[in-house]
Order: sequence, then structure tokens, then C-alpha cells
Amino acid sequence: MGKVFDKEMQTLRNYIMEMSTIVESMISGTIDGLVSRDSKNFPEIRQKEKRVNQIEMQIDDIAWKMIALRQPMGMDLRFILTAIKVNPLLERIGDEAINILNKAEDLLNVPLLKPLIDTPRMAEKAAKALHLSIEALFEGNTNLAREICIDDKEIDDLRDQIYRELLTYMQDSYENIQRAIKLIFIAKSLERIGDIATDIAEDAIYLHEGKDIRHHAESDEEFFKAKKKKKADK
Repeated sequence: MGKVFDKEMQTLRNYIMEMSTIVESMISGTIDGLVSRDSKNFPEIRQKEKRVNQIEMQIDDIAWKMIALRQPMGMDLRFILTAIKVNPLLERIGDEAINILNKAEDLLNVPLLKPLIDTPRMAEKAAKALHLSIEALFEGNTNLAREICIDDKEIDDLRDQIYRELLTYMQDSYENIQRAIKLIFIAKSLERIGDIATDIAEDAIYLHEGKDIRHHAESDEEFFKAKKKKKADK
């Protein structure tokens, strides 16, 4: 469609990449602060959320203008529509990172309930899933996208493990309840981030294969074959 259209497409890609990089850093920065019990980087993380919100509006603006003015077709149109879908998902991850930060600030003002082992592991897996889902989106690696969907269960398993452990602390003493609940909310936010990364991976499959695997709406033999192999390897 010309150099102007190509430039707009690259701008759209750059915005998505920037947004994903920022929210990924928000996750790791918040959890690092929680584990190290150091909130010095929390104000910077709050500032990053403002940039995420700004990019969200910029992506919507450029994407809808491209549809209205350039009338893209085929793969170009599919990418623009995917960008419109992924945009609020990335913004939501930023919101979840701030939810975690708010709970972390509260926890840093009280004695440590327990050593944090599974929480940072869960955060690492969720951040990695996000990073790889964006990689699959841009590189067209649908096998990687399927792996992200399969590996989401590992995040859910860590959540369940955290819940079970914290429940014992809550049963042990009434004084532990508030701190345990905040850690449970953090685990819930990390689970949501993992779910969103899976949504983006599914969008990558749709973008590059035209196949919708959400809710098993379309049979995906490759997906189920990979899932079966994953279980067998364990």
C-alpha cells in the first residue's frame, strides 16, 4: 500500500513491543521488591503504568485510522485486528502488576509471614509466558504459542500450591490471616497474567494460521498432540 502504510504498520508493531516490554518489567520489578523487601523502585513502576495507558490509546488511534483510511486486506488487516485485541490485554497486565504492587507495599510494612519461594517462581513463569507469547505473535511461531497454552497449567499448579500453604498459616493463627490473604491476591494476579499470556498466544495462532482454538471452538490436532506429548514426557 505504500511507504506511509508500511511506516504505520511498523509504528503499530513498535508500540505493541514497547508496551509488552514495559508490563513485563513491571511484573519483575514488583516481585523483586516484594522478595527483597525494598520498595525503592515502586514509584518508577507506577510511572510506567502511565506510559502503558498512553500507548494503549495510541495503538487504538493508529489501528482504527488505518482500517478507516487505508482499507487493509488479508494478513495486514488480520494483524491490525489482532493488535486491537492484544492492546487491552497488555494494559490489563499493567493493571495486575499495580494490583500486586499495592499488596506488596502493604506487606512490606508488616513482618514477613513466610519465605517467598513459589511466588517469585510463579511470577517468573508468568512473565516468561508473556514474553514468549509476544515473540510467537511477531515471529509467527505457532508451535511456541501452543507450548505457552500447554504450560499455563504449571502456573495454575503453583497457584494451588501457594493457596494450600497459606491456608495452613491462616489456620495456625488469626494474626496471619491478613498477610496470607494479600499473598493469595498476588498469586491470583499472577494467575491472571498467565491466562492473558495464553490469550495472546491463541491470538498468535489465529493471526498466522487463521485457526481459532479458544474454548476448542475448532479442532486443533497439533495442539492436542503436543499436549499429550507434554504429559507423556513428564
